[in-house]
Amino acid sequence: MDSINNNQSEDNYEDLSGKQGRDKLKELIEKASSCFFCTNFKTGSPFTTRPMAVQKTDDEGNIWFLSSDDSHKNDEITHDPLVQLLFQGSPHSDFLSVSGRAFVSKDKEKIEELWNPLLKTWFTGGVDDSRITVIKVIPDEGYYWDTKHAQAVAFVKRLVGAVIGKTIDDSIEGSISVR
Repeated sequence: MDSINNNQSEDNYEDLSGKQGRDKLKELIEKASSCFFCTNFKTGSPFTTRPMAVQKTDDEGNIWFLSSDDSHKNDEITHDPLVQLLFQGSPHSDFLSVSGRAFVSKDKEKIEELWNPLLKTWFTGGVDDSRITVIKVIPDEGYYWDTKHAQAVAFVKRLVGAVIGKTIDDSIEGSISVR
């Protein structure tokens, strides 16, 4: 039995780097808006995962979060800055995995830039809450799975493929480098 890639009549693999990689990273993160933020890789135990809302992806591809200075995540980052971020923007596409290094700071200007009034749920003191920290993730590498066209086109291709018994997939995948 052949793999789906051997049955695929269209090219479904493309590595992206530089501006093209940063643009794809930003596009997929904006579609998901939150991720599973994974830390604690060097312990030999299963890594730690929690949901986190992305506050911003900048033009260099850095990913920004706000967090509490007393969180386990911040403590884990100070002992091991390696992180993995896992995104899912929709049920059938817009998947992204990013590994990188995280840095925690109390940069007041960045906190003000990233602040959103809804964050007061976690930081009851508002933008001046003394517990707020900034986490900056600098991506080292990433991998994406997406559709080449709109999801409606992808769905129609899958439907037609099922009817005629042929792989007509609209997927695209590849590595992402923001540098």
